[in-house]
Amino acid sequence: MSLTQDGLAPGRDRTALIEESILPTRANQRPIGMLGYAWIWVGIAVIIATYSLGATGIQGGFSLGAVALTILVANLAIGALMLLTADIGTEHGLPFAVYLRAPFGLHGTHLPAVSRGIVAAMWFGIQTYLGALALNGIGEYFLGFSNWFLWYALFAAVQVANTMLGIKSVERLASLAAPAIIAISAWMYFTLEGVAETKGLNIWTFRAEGQASLFVLFIANMSFWSTMAIDIPNLTRFVKTRTGTRGFLQRNKAIFLAQLVALPVTQAMIAGIGAVSFIATGNWNPVEVIQGDAQGIALLVLLILVVLAQWSTNNSANLIPAALTFINLAPRVINYRMAVVIAGVVGTLCFPWQILDNLFVFLGYYGAFLSAIGGIMVADYYVIRRRRVNVPALFDPDGQYRYARGFNPAGLIAWLLAGAVAAWWSAFAFVIGFPLGFLLYLVLMRAMVLPRHWQAELAGGPDDFLAASVGMDWVHLGGGRFARTPCGTGGAEGREDL
Repeated sequence: MSLTQDGLAPGRDRTALIEESILPTRANQRPIGMLGYAWIWVGIAVIIATYSLGATGIQGGFSLGAVALTILVANLAIGALMLLTADIGTEHGLPFAVYLRAPFGLHGTHLPAVSRGIVAAMWFGIQTYLGALALNGIGEYFLGFSNWFLWYALFAAVQVANTMLGIKSVERLASLAAPAIIAISAWMYFTLEGVAETKGLNIWTFRAEGQASLFVLFIANMSFWSTMAIDIPNLTRFVKTRTGTRGFLQRNKAIFLAQLVALPVTQAMIAGIGAVSFIATGNWNPVEVIQGDAQGIALLVLLILVVLAQWSTNNSANLIPAALTFINLAPRVINYRMAVVIAGVVGTLCFPWQILDNLFVFLGYYGAFLSAIGGIMVADYYVIRRRRVNVPALFDPDGQYRYARGFNPAGLIAWLLAGAVAAWWSAFAFVIGFPLGFLLYLVLMRAMVLPRHWQAELAGGPDDFLAASVGMDWVHLGGGRFARTPCGTGGAEGREDL
């Protein structure tokens, strides 16, 4: 007999800490396979600002090969870090904002989580604006109609509606969009290479006169993904997981293709196209370059690429993370669909067309504080708790994560100090913020919290607070009560985010 048949349908009751879409996902509530997850990351990696990263390297005096290799290696490094935080989703099925209740406290979670949620909403606005410009270009050419804000509103509404349908709908879009993005990107590359050849330029031997540092380019690319490095559990909690195996590699096998192949290869490819565009025309934005000369089907294909790229990125990298942080803020009143709408509205009210004019300043400062969160998460999950998380206490207003009236001073102080130092040297934000947040959190936890904060994880047996790796699911029974049951018990009914 299932839990639902017993009258204890999971997630039906809502409290100040519980709403069904932020409850742990069980093994049979994870529909995304290895290839589907990789397609999602192909779409996420196609961000128009990536073109600028490639051009920056060329302007610095480096060859196309050196630039592409640097960006590839940088993304391999950030992909490896993503694997660390991803295990929070694959092992326990927890979203980012809920897990932050462990290092920051039941109420303290809102400060870092909402900061990430607002940034995600801003990125939604930026990506939607770029897609709206492409749609407006199609409208101008084929219909003689121009009104970018109307296209913005329509495009935003379609994306919000698509994301409201849940993670399965997001995966289906990605499986259609990603192959098209790869094909159109290849077409863009050969088109731009042809432009360079007509000017007598060899894209592989071209060198500008700049004297920049490949290390700075490397760090900038890592900071670029600091957002996804910390909240990747929002996605991995829906990826099929091999349960009952303690090996990290086996348990996370389905996400390796995405983090270590799809992300670095796609990012290097897109940055390379921006580099080639700069070599051929002096303009890093290949969309503007080709749009200036393209007509008919070629123009339509190009602009479809832009729309697909923004759409596939927004669903998984921006709307879902933003929505989950807003739900975590007020689970009693905000459900999944409402939160997706709120994310769309917040992203628009941030006036993304203004942020775009100062994009890399924006990236540097928010990357500093978000990278510090990443260091704190890794320290808390692997060093303090050794992957053993008292998940029921994350939803218990009087549980061990209450700390001092719901705030963990060690986590908050470590975050603010590490983030501030990283922001001071924003060009190196990620390599400062991540390790500094890691170290400060460990020192402060041991000095301020652990001596007087009893941890159930440390008192229990070696398997008491593990989940997928020992073949168990965290299941909400209703009324704030949880149990660990063998994987496969119960279904996915009732969840809005599936």
